[in-house]
Amino acid sequence: MTSSPPPSAPSGTVTCPSCKSQATGKFCSNCGATLVATTCAACSASLAPGAKFCHRCGTPAGSDAPHPQPGFNAALPWAVAGIALVAFIALVAGQRFSRSPQQPAPDASAAPFASGAPTGTRAPDISNLTPAEAAARLYDRIMGAYERGQADTVQLFAPMAITSYGMIGDLNLDQHYDVGRIAQVSGDAQLAQAEADTILARNPNHLLGLILAANAAKMRNDVAAERSYYDKLKAAAPTEQPKQLNEYLEHQNDITTALAAKRP
Repeated sequence: MTSSPPPSAPSGTVTCPSCKSQATGKFCSNCGATLVATTCAACSASLAPGAKFCHRCGTPAGSDAPHPQPGFNAALPWAVAGIALVAFIALVAGQRFSRSPQQPAPDASAAPFASGAPTGTRAPDISNLTPAEAAARLYDRIMGAYERGQADTVQLFAPMAITSYGMIGDLNLDQHYDVGRIAQVSGDAQLAQAEADTILARNPNHLLGLILAANAAKMRNDVAAERSYYDKLKAAAPTEQPKQLNEYLEHQNDITTALAAKRP
């Protein structure tokens, strides 16, 4: 008796780039990841296949969140200037109130978002910063505060920085990692995972994407996932590091630290 051939997959079935299940439509019924390039319902950002969350605003893929109100894009330059100005004023005020009379005033050449500005000098003009410049300065400020254990400063500036990155538009992988790191140090595991998913959807072996995913798993107390990402990182490093990608050079210390860290 001749056995019949196994049934073929229904027309239109694809393999989910996130969980590898067979699925149809725009979203995976198993994990919710996007199966095709789509658009975020909240901020209209383009989502790559496999993304579970929007890399710009963190909204879950496939949600019915309302679109931004008309006129938002026209206000972006003013919003960036406002965010930067609020950040600078907060830093100056904090420095002036916390400094004792015996402490010398900071150097007048200090850049915006440094540890304050000297009394009696004119604040630097930050209204001409581009969204990318404002985001980069806020990122440096947040990472510096995190390394010094200044959790209140991290929480103060994290929302401003994430908003600034959202105003850039289409982010490169270095900027996606920046947003993910800010989310990580400020305690937002969901956004950190969303940024990791976006990076790994473009390059499954990307070292920074694997580091970010491992850190997000650790924040969720998912030891198995954390170990899996670290194993992938160690396996990918010999091939990825020689590429000398710009983001690898920018975050070489993060890569070195992650490769040397004790595995869970």
